[in-house]
Amino acid sequence: MPMPKRPISPPRPAARLRSLAPGGLGLAAAAYVGTDYLRHLSPSLHGRLQPALWPALALATAARAPFYRRWEAELRTAPRFLAALTFMLAALLCEAISVRFVSSVLGRQWHRSTAPLPDTGQWLLLALNERLPQTVVDLLRAQIITLHHYLMLFIMLGFSALFDCIKGPGLGIATRYMFTMAVGRFLRTITFLATILPSPRPWCAEARYQIPYHYHPWAQKYYAPYASDPAAIRRVMQEDMPYDILRPTAGEGPSWYHLLKKASGGCSDLIYSGHMLVAVLTAMAWTEAYGGWISVVIWFLVLHSAQREIRGRHHYTVDCIVAIYVGILLWRMTGFIWSARDSNRARRLTKLDEVHNRLFRAAKDSDMNEVRRLLSEVELVGEARKGFSQGVILSFAAFMIIFTLLFVLLAFKLTRDG
Repeated sequence: MPMPKRPISPPRPAARLRSLAPGGLGLAAAAYVGTDYLRHLSPSLHGRLQPALWPALALATAARAPFYRRWEAELRTAPRFLAALTFMLAALLCEAISVRFVSSVLGRQWHRSTAPLPDTGQWLLLALNERLPQTVVDLLRAQIITLHHYLMLFIMLGFSALFDCIKGPGLGIATRYMFTMAVGRFLRTITFLATILPSPRPWCAEARYQIPYHYHPWAQKYYAPYASDPAAIRRVMQEDMPYDILRPTAGEGPSWYHLLKKASGGCSDLIYSGHMLVAVLTAMAWTEAYGGWISVVIWFLVLHSAQREIRGRHHYTVDCIVAIYVGILLWRMTGFIWSARDSNRARRLTKLDEVHNRLFRAAKDSDMNEVRRLLSEVELVGEARKGFSQGVILSFAAFMIIFTLLFVLLAFKLTRDG
């Protein structure tokens, strides 16, 4: 009696992808962060290693690009990528305008005289400084990773699709990242614009902005009369209407239309932290797309960044806590754009059923080349649509590599000061 045929299970994409580069992406990410931190420990060694690291990564990317099999999928994803990029730039523009407003509308005097809010997270960190060994305290204070590091880590993750370290297309996860970032930025703008909080650094507005000493006319009418006088607060509650009082007028000094001294962020754009949102989204992307020990390390770096934001009084504790859970929830809600899960599983199973007999014969004849070819057909069944010439695909590949490298340089320049 012949033995029943045992069905051959489809290949596991995650296991196959990881086998092509076991731990290589994690080591590259760790090398990048570690090499950049050498600027604080050994500037001379950093000066020798840093110029060699980036050319090596760029050369490896350029050498791998011609052998990448999913350029057609990348090309199909490009319109959504550009739409997400436009959406993110619009969100950043809206945020920038709102940051200027909340950081200047109350005038220089309010920022100088209003005390920061009591923050128990800051109290806890100060208490730990008294009890922990000095080595641990120095480690907590160390500027190991900053905003531009998180951005570069995500760019490395996206480019790792070329090496089959993550599920392609790389523009798919980039689209999800930017779309989620844009939504998070809009929510952040709405939140800090709704209620203006005093900065943990009372000197911030005076150092960063050239603004008048007095309130803006809007704040003079709708805030100043009822800011601290209990009788005035009770009256406006009862009447629910503003009432006129004598207000200061604009005298000599800076104009409300010439506010910014230097582009280094705002002062009262607090809830929630934009830096922490970037960090959390980067950690979520690494966790879902790649996993492994490096994702655990990145999450520890996120927590380290959070306590450093609080320790340096860049944000209140609540700003960092809200940013962490908002980032996690937003990333989980945008899985429809890109997901590490195989959405083409049903089609691949159908294709596997079609080639089952040929696959069985090839395995019986020990024809491993034919087995590999058939399994490759099964894996790429979701990308089997043809519609672009080879010239278009190669041109697109060259454009994306050049565009992304320029974007990396621009991101370095614009985020160096945080």
